[in-house]
Amino acid sequence: MPTKYIRWLVILILLLIAVFISIAVSISVGELSISLFDIPDIFEKGDTSMEYTILKKIRLPRIFLGFAVGGALSLAGAILQGIYRNPLVEPYTLGISGGAALGVTVAIVFGLTVSVGAMVLPISGFLGSLVIIFLVYTFSIQKGRLNTNNMLLTGVMISFIASSIMMLLMAITSSENLHGIIFWIMGSLDEPNINLIYFAFISSITGLIFSFFFVKQLNALRLGEEKAMQLGINSELAIRVLFIISSLLTGISVAVAGIIGFVGLIIPHLMRLFVGNDYRILLLSSFLGGGTFLILCDTLARVIITPNELPVGVITGIIGGAIFVVILRKLNTRM
Repeated sequence: MPTKYIRWLVILILLLIAVFISIAVSISVGELSISLFDIPDIFEKGDTSMEYTILKKIRLPRIFLGFAVGGALSLAGAILQGIYRNPLVEPYTLGISGGAALGVTVAIVFGLTVSVGAMVLPISGFLGSLVIIFLVYTFSIQKGRLNTNNMLLTGVMISFIASSIMMLLMAITSSENLHGIIFWIMGSLDEPNINLIYFAFISSITGLIFSFFFVKQLNALRLGEEKAMQLGINSELAIRVLFIISSLLTGISVAVAGIIGFVGLIIPHLMRLFVGNDYRILLLSSFLGGGTFLILCDTLARVIITPNELPVGVITGIIGGAIFVVILRKLNTRM
C-alpha cells in the first residue's frame, strides 16, 4: 500500500477517535454529570431515572444534530472552496444563511409560529434559503453558461439585501419577537423535534455520499475550469451539481440549527493543513472534523455558564475566529 494511503488511513482513524471522544465528553459533561460506565444501567432502568431522560431527550439528540450540522457545514465549505478556488469562501458567503434568517424573521414577525406551530421556523428557514439559492443560480447564468465569479458577487449582494430587509422587520416588530429572532440567529442545537434531527442527519450523510461522486471533478477544478475541461471534465455540470449539494446542505443546517458561523470556513482550512488538497480524503476528513468541532463547541456552550446556556454560534465564532487568526499569522510568517 502506498505511503500516502497509509497516512490517510491513520488520519481517518484519528478523526474517528476524536469523534468518539467528543461524543463521550458531551454525554458525560453537564449540570448533571453522567459516567459512561453507568449508561448501560441507566438505559436498563428506562425512563424511571432523571439520567435516562437527560440522555434521551437532551444530550443524545444534540450530539446527533451537532454531528450532522457540523459535518454538513464543513463539507459544504470544502466543496465551495474547491469550486471557487478561494479559501475564504464559506457556505454563508452565497447568502444562503441570509435567506434562511429572513424566512425565519418573516415567520416570527407575522405570527406564523402561533397560528401554524413551531415547525414553521425550520420550514420558513429552508424555504428562504431555497429562494436565495434559486436567485443566485439564476442571476449567475450568462449566455447559457454558469459564471462562478458572478455567482459569488451575486450571493454577497443578495445576502446584504436579505440582511437589510431582516433588520427592517426587526426594527418594526415587538420586543418579544425581536428576542426570538436574535436567539435563533445566534444558533442553537436545542431542537425538540426528533424528526427534524433525523432529517438533518440523513441529509448530511446523503450529501457526503453524493459529493464523493465528484472528487475527480473537484481535484481537476483545482487547476481551473478550462484545464479541467481539457482533461475531459464537464466542469459546468460538476459546478452546478456541487453548488446545489452544498447549498442544500447549508440550507438544511441553517433551517434546523440557526446561523452557526466559522465551521464551514475554519475546518476545511485545518483539514487541508493535515491531509492536503486531495478531495478523496479532504471531503470525509472535513465532515468528521466539522462534526467533532461542533459537538465540542455545543458542550462548552452548555456548561460555560451553567445552569444557563450560551448559543453555540457564540462559541464557534470566538474559537473559530481565534484559530483562523492563528493560521493566517503562521502562514504569513512562512511567506
